[in-house]
Amino acid sequence: MLRRIEKLFEHEAAGGIVLMIATALAFLVANSGLSGLYTEILHTKFSIMLGEEGLSKPLILWINDGLMAVFFLLVGLELKREIVEGRLKKPANVVLPGMAALGGMIAPALIFLAFNWSDPTHATGWAIPTATDIAFAVGVVALLGNRVPAGLKIFLLTLAILDDLGAILVIAIFYTDHLKLTYLGLALIPLALMLVRNLTGAHRLAPTLLLGTVLWVLVLKSGVHATLAGVVTAFFIPLKDRYGKSPAHALEHGLHPYVMFLIVPIFAFANAGVDLSGMGLGDLFQPLPLGIALGLVLGKQLGVFGMTFALVRWGLARLPSATSWMQLYGIACLAGIGFTMSLFIGSLNFETDAQMNAVRIGVLVGSLISALLGYAILRLAPRAAEAEAEDEAPAKAA
Repeated sequence: MLRRIEKLFEHEAAGGIVLMIATALAFLVANSGLSGLYTEILHTKFSIMLGEEGLSKPLILWINDGLMAVFFLLVGLELKREIVEGRLKKPANVVLPGMAALGGMIAPALIFLAFNWSDPTHATGWAIPTATDIAFAVGVVALLGNRVPAGLKIFLLTLAILDDLGAILVIAIFYTDHLKLTYLGLALIPLALMLVRNLTGAHRLAPTLLLGTVLWVLVLKSGVHATLAGVVTAFFIPLKDRYGKSPAHALEHGLHPYVMFLIVPIFAFANAGVDLSGMGLGDLFQPLPLGIALGLVLGKQLGVFGMTFALVRWGLARLPSATSWMQLYGIACLAGIGFTMSLFIGSLNFETDAQMNAVRIGVLVGSLISALLGYAILRLAPRAAEAEAEDEAPAKAA
């Protein structure tokens, strides 16, 4: 029985399924008699103080700023591995998914702004529909088995990784305000110590993670978004230590189940609770949720598929092996599953319950439509070999 449970959690789709369950629970609780308790707990303040200095934040911010820093630590480890020794090592492997990721960020942002340009407050949320949720997207692809060619799966993973890198840059550039240079200067101390440990191939992880925690506190106090400390820490963990072992690989492998099956579901449960009381169908068609939903559904399709189509037609890139255009279109639809990162960016933009409810509705509806549409297209799409055979049959008959 235990082995069966282990195999279940090792399945590619497991992370996405747990995420769906956490989201459904959040939705049910937010619309039940427990909604008051749910809101009260999330807004309960938790403080860590040393004299007059310290941190005092509601639980929801400890989740979004603290636990999500661990999520970004894992993202950083994955990015470093891919850049140094993986799919992103060769520039030629980056061109097509990289440009598709760029198109998949620009088009959703433009669609969102088309609906929200006239409202300066809402317009700041342009980055919400630009993200792709790796866990959900990979989970849907895993449910399709061998109907999705291996080359197309690699394309999606590379696109999603580069999309995460884009999201990190967006957060670093656009969500930093009221800089406190004293704390930013102090942050250089743990940064320098981590650099020394990385260059000397330090074997032990604990000192670097402790320095990363100090860096997180100082970055948080400086005004730069604290989750970036997780990414920075990841890049200072050696891929190879002085004994030839890989602390970065070991940490990535150890963190993955905790992030996928604990941290991300907790984040989803805390952020996906849409309170439908007093709301009607018309609320979905308000500029904020509509801009997010259409950005995810239409923007991702236009950006990812359009950029890929243009590059291939111009002879600047080639489709992944054994891939048809219909299958690529299905992947472009799946890129519209924003969820985790979209909700996270939304939480950076808006603070009121009404605004966050609008964000949640837009993200949930857009992500759900993208998932169902992408699954249906990939399910119905003929494999590349089958499509070629169908094209050749009329020619032979002629």
